[in-house]
Amino acid sequence: MAQQKIIIYQIFTRLFGNRTNVCKQNGTIAENGCGKMNFFSDEVLQQIRAKGITHVWYTGIIRHASMTDYSSFGIPRQHPAVVKGRAGSPYAITDYYDVDPDLAEDVNERSAEFDALVERTHKANMKVIIDFVPNHVARQYHSVAKPEGIVDLGATDNQSMGFSSDNNFYYNVGQQFSPSIDLYAGESEPYTEYPAKATGNDHFDAYPGKNDWYETVKLNYGVDYCDAGGRSEHFSPVPNTWQKMLDILLFWAARGVDGFRCDMAEMVPTAFWSWAIAKVKAINPGILFIAEVYNPMNYRHYVAAGFDYLYDKVGMYDTMRSVICDGCPTSKITTAWQWVDDINEHMLYFLENHDEQRIASNYFAGDAFRAYPALVANVLMRKNPFMVYAGQEYGERGMDEEGFSGCDGRTTIFDYWTVPSLYRAFVSKESTDEECELSRLYSEVLNIANAEKAVSEGDFFDLMYVNEHIAERQYAFLRKANNELLFVVANFNGAKASLTVNIPDHAFTFLHIPRKDVVATDLLSGTNVAVHFGSTTSVNVDVDAYKCVILKMQLSME
Repeated sequence: MAQQKIIIYQIFTRLFGNRTNVCKQNGTIAENGCGKMNFFSDEVLQQIRAKGITHVWYTGIIRHASMTDYSSFGIPRQHPAVVKGRAGSPYAITDYYDVDPDLAEDVNERSAEFDALVERTHKANMKVIIDFVPNHVARQYHSVAKPEGIVDLGATDNQSMGFSSDNNFYYNVGQQFSPSIDLYAGESEPYTEYPAKATGNDHFDAYPGKNDWYETVKLNYGVDYCDAGGRSEHFSPVPNTWQKMLDILLFWAARGVDGFRCDMAEMVPTAFWSWAIAKVKAINPGILFIAEVYNPMNYRHYVAAGFDYLYDKVGMYDTMRSVICDGCPTSKITTAWQWVDDINEHMLYFLENHDEQRIASNYFAGDAFRAYPALVANVLMRKNPFMVYAGQEYGERGMDEEGFSGCDGRTTIFDYWTVPSLYRAFVSKESTDEECELSRLYSEVLNIANAEKAVSEGDFFDLMYVNEHIAERQYAFLRKANNELLFVVANFNGAKASLTVNIPDHAFTFLHIPRKDVVATDLLSGTNVAVHFGSTTSVNVDVDAYKCVILKMQLSME
């Protein structure tokens, strides 16, 4: 069976299909509207698939803390003091077994609407990824949708113990929750919590600050972080939280979910991941686990624990961002991949996600087209997956001041809002010429990755070590599978480049390239280029500013 190049499309579900064009700062759901799961019709999903997308990550599916009152539907109301933004963070889960009511046309049918979304996505030949948030929950977590026989988190905790491996939470015994925030937040009664639970970002006292994850509670996986002798692990017998979190993973896997993006995975012990991933994959062998990790020193531990893919943020993302913004030479791209070459197929590349600033924002490149060379390089250079954040392919700027989320170059995850470029692309059908052109470029490159075996299955050869003369603003490499060779050059410079790119002898032997003249076709422009491998060991190419060439050659050793 042919190997597939995975292209993930992250959709912030609450924002994507919002039909409200003009939003009010700090607006309610009634004022600003909200995207719905039913927006993703067969037609919309086919549009997404046509971009070259293979997997859709629907962000924010599981019910999380919000200021919107759904108590008339039997959903507990959240105190606004422990909710960030009117819509709330999708990473402050209030019920692991429930679908967020904001996303449903009919709140009572929200679970069925999700199942239908999964079915439609599969029908469109794409797989479904959702968030699994294992490190923390909302302060007022309470499941009303848990299956029969499931005991709620914290329901049997001994709150007189700061730590116990039988507890789901950590407690500050005898202390009231006293964060440096307004505990009233407009309500007649303050939010109270006694004894105070530890906060999600490993804040173990009762006094988190406003910059802490004060709206969340840290889950207890059997690690005593406050042990007088140092951090100690209590994994035998299996901690109570482990089994409860495994039950949640199996619940969603049984509903047709094809993968989990695991939030802040490195804040949860690898011992749990090894145990849980093995059990889930024993039932669903093809299911994917993607880890949000930031410490490169831990990467290999999480691969060993069973994760299929890890965020390559600190390495490749940070490097590409710096190259795009003229901060470092393109030769550093080589350094970034070499650092994790032994686990290269496990690294997930991206240029945007919900945590990062938009490329087109004033805080990043200011122009989405400047990142096009990075897109081509990251998508085509290795076999590993690439992720696009919805709106990225239209040059979304993220320069709105939405409410809780200020003007920071990011698309809000806390507010009811509309993503302007997505509204124009999918609702009003009035994309600008620039948006259409950028989207075309993205679709072209992503579909090349889908179609070319040299990308999904082939060998990779970095050419930079014999091309120091281009190591400031260009990046060149080869990909080869069977008799097909791709020669890729990305120009990160704002001026056209006329280049002579050297091909070392080792590339000819390693990739089994015949020394004969061939005719190559540029997959982007469709033009034919003569490549004189019979008489030279270099390729001459002209590459426009912020553009690329992808020369495809049919080779035979005969």
